[in-house]
Amino acid sequence: MSSDATSPAPFEFRSHFAPRPHISHVVFDFDGTLSWLRHGWPFLMVDLFAHQIPLLPGESPEQLAKLLLNDVLSLNGHPSVHQIKRLADLNLERGGPPADPHEKLVEYQRRLDEQLADRVGFIQHGQAHTEDYVIHGARALLEELQRRRLTLIILSGTQEARVREEARLLRLEPFFGRHIYGSHPEHREFSKRPVIERLLREENIEGAHLLAFGDGPVEISVTKDVGGLAVGIASDEHHNGSGQADPHKHAQLAAAGADVLMADYRDFETLLDRLFGPRPDSRSAAHE
Repeated sequence: MSSDATSPAPFEFRSHFAPRPHISHVVFDFDGTLSWLRHGWPFLMVDLFAHQIPLLPGESPEQLAKLLLNDVLSLNGHPSVHQIKRLADLNLERGGPPADPHEKLVEYQRRLDEQLADRVGFIQHGQAHTEDYVIHGARALLEELQRRRLTLIILSGTQEARVREEARLLRLEPFFGRHIYGSHPEHREFSKRPVIERLLREENIEGAHLLAFGDGPVEISVTKDVGGLAVGIASDEHHNGSGQADPHKHAQLAAAGADVLMADYRDFETLLDRLFGPRPDSRSAAHE
C-alpha cells in the first residue's frame, strides 16, 4: 500500500462476503476505529511487561515484544484489565516476578492519560487539527451513512463518560446522539455481546440489519455471531492516513471472521457500494 493519503487503499473482501442491501444500523468501535487519540496504546501496555517477563531459550527481546503485542491485540475490544491480566499470567508462567495486575493497570492508565492529555491539549490550543485524531476518512463515511438515514452507534470497551467526552472533542458526537455505549467502572465484567443483543431487541431488528466496524476481534466475532456484517479496520497505530494495514490487527480480524478488511475509510463510496449492493428503490426499505 502507498503511504500517500490521497491514493486509494485496497479493500480485502473475504470469500464469505455477501452484500446486505437492508442494513439499517451501523455499530462502530471507538478507539482505533473512529478515534486516533489513543494510538500507540498497545505499545504502552507491552512496555509495562517487556523488561520483566523472562525470555525463553533462544528467544530475542524483539520476538517477546511481538508475542506480547499479539496477546494484547487478541483481546482488543475488552476493557484494558483483560489484557493486563493476560500479560501478568504470562509473566508468572515464565517464572517472572509476581506483578499485581491492579498496580500495572493503574500505571498503564497513568501513562495513557498523560499521552492523551498532551494530544487533547494540542487540539484545544490549535497545535493540531481535530482531523489529525479522527481515523482517515471516517467523518466523510459518517456523513454519508447519516445522509442515508441509518442509525449510528458507538460501542466501546473504554469508559462511557470518556468516550462521550472524546467524541464531543472530535466533533463526532452529533452522528450518534444517545447511541454511545461504553464500560462503567462499577461493572467489572463489561462485555459487548449483551449490549449488541440488547440493541437488536430494543431496535426491533435482526442481525442481518446490522453492520459493524471495529479494529478488534471482539466486536467482529460478536457481530458475526448475531448474523451481522463485519468490517475489520486494521488501522495504523503509527501514522493516521498511511493506508498501511497493521499486520497484527489484520491477522486477528481475519481470524475473527471479518467479511472485509481495510486500513481506513479513504474510498468509502466504493466500500458502501460493495457493502450494500443494489440499493432498494425506497430508502425506508432499509428499515424494514
